[in-house]
Amino acid sequence: MDLRIFTEPQQGASYDTLLTVAKATEDLGFDAFFRSDHYLRMGSADGLPGPTDAWITLAGLARETRRIRLGTLMTAGTFRLPGVLAIQVAQVDQMSGGRVELGLGSGWFEEEHRAYGIPFPKEKFGRLEEQLEIVTGLWQTPVGQTFNHNGTHYQLTDSPALPKPAQSKVPVLIGGHGAVRTPRLAAQYADEFNIPFASIEDTERQFGRVRAAAEAFGRKADDLVYSNALVACVGKDDDEVARRAAVIGREVAELKANGLAGSPAEVLDKIGRYAEIGVSRVYLQILDLEDLDHLELISSQVQSQLS
Repeated sequence: MDLRIFTEPQQGASYDTLLTVAKATEDLGFDAFFRSDHYLRMGSADGLPGPTDAWITLAGLARETRRIRLGTLMTAGTFRLPGVLAIQVAQVDQMSGGRVELGLGSGWFEEEHRAYGIPFPKEKFGRLEEQLEIVTGLWQTPVGQTFNHNGTHYQLTDSPALPKPAQSKVPVLIGGHGAVRTPRLAAQYADEFNIPFASIEDTERQFGRVRAAAEAFGRKADDLVYSNALVACVGKDDDEVARRAAVIGREVAELKANGLAGSPAEVLDKIGRYAEIGVSRVYLQILDLEDLDHLELISSQVQSQLS
């Protein structure tokens, strides 16, 4: 079971804060540091000092870390043209020595698009499908050959399809709760399927759809990694759990029902139940980025038991 740290910087974090968390992620033995791709805070958080860009952040972290994987859950397809995104990701992969993973989604938060003047098209899923075809197609085009795409939303003509990533294959993550189109896209393009903030029952149901879609597409279902993203709130005792829940504005009972919360033993038990239905990787949503003791506790008393 891989444990990865997943942050939500739009809620309020500077690059320096993210760098501190990423270095702790590496030092404490976690597998990866991932971040969301949003430009506007959600809920009651003040969002200060303001948003940071996902791929600029990851470019910086690529030069400041040595081991951990780096990626997004999920880059919003509405934020970047696919040809530009392919260049950005390839460059950051080179800067990291081949440690980047691309989570790509359609984009959904209309309010942030209005706030920063980003077009919010009505038809997003068709665009996402073309974006996946273009990004992966550009990377797969042999050096010296060109890439063309004549789609409904994007047209590329005689692209040199450069630069190339350091990795021969940048892992692509696709996720979501959609019952038909999402599994089909995952079957065609994904190396990993991620379902965010889902119960064990809903996770098992969606994994079944993805596995069936993969086999229908001619892939082995086990070719994909299956993962969850779940909020984490772990404490050595009830008081510490309650304190950490209060800091992020959540109730302990709700966190235990919908995430990984409680003592290390409780969290290990719940991770075990997810593992039973096929989860091999968990993204721990860490909402208080100042609490590095939280990461140390998870590392020493949860992750150590899973290794």
